[in-house]
Amino acid sequence: MNDIINAIPIGIGLAFMIGPVFFVLLETSATKGFRAALVFDIGVIIADIIFLYFSYFGSRTLLEKIKDDPRLFLLGGGILFVYGLLIFFKRRKPVITDDDLVVVEKNNYFGLFFKGFLLNFINIGVLAFWLGMIVVMSPQLEMDDSRIFTYFAAVLLAYFITDLLKILLAKQLKNKLTPIVIRKIKRGMGIALMVFGLFLAAQSLLPDKAKKQIDSVIEKSISE
Repeated sequence: MNDIINAIPIGIGLAFMIGPVFFVLLETSATKGFRAALVFDIGVIIADIIFLYFSYFGSRTLLEKIKDDPRLFLLGGGILFVYGLLIFFKRRKPVITDDDLVVVEKNNYFGLFFKGFLLNFINIGVLAFWLGMIVVMSPQLEMDDSRIFTYFAAVLLAYFITDLLKILLAKQLKNKLTPIVIRKIKRGMGIALMVFGLFLAAQSLLPDKAKKQIDSVIEKSISE
């Protein structure tokens, strides 16, 4: 149960990562309706599942060998820190133009599904994020396939449910997302990822006793 509770905030935060998918989802909901946006979002989720699959099975052999190596925290933390750094300093404004949208008929759900899948699949940052999460979380979940599946399924489910709320509130969200608000959200996300990455990397320098004390404090706070 703790694995699911820990996964939910990650999924919610992931749903508010500012990028092309975020804005096209809102645009699709506002112009084509709930069903069209839902199909688009399913395409996005399928791309995430594929990234997760290749990240996990592509790194599993290595993770099995170094799961008790403290440098694993340094690797995973480093990936997340760099990703957060890129988000923080990225200056391009995520403005949707006519060229960003696929012109499809309202009932062409395959086109919308493919649009969502492709927009997410070509984003190398998404792969880097999932790889970092796999590297960090798999050893903490004791390399147990069922626990890893449960954790990441909960992340994706929380992400999907949050996206459904975004679809329902698309028009209100679009009006409130001014360039200043977008910049603040992106910087906040970047800082959060950098802090999390530094925290994980720092664990590679801590003795086992200190790490156990930190883990026990975190578990107590979650249970309370």
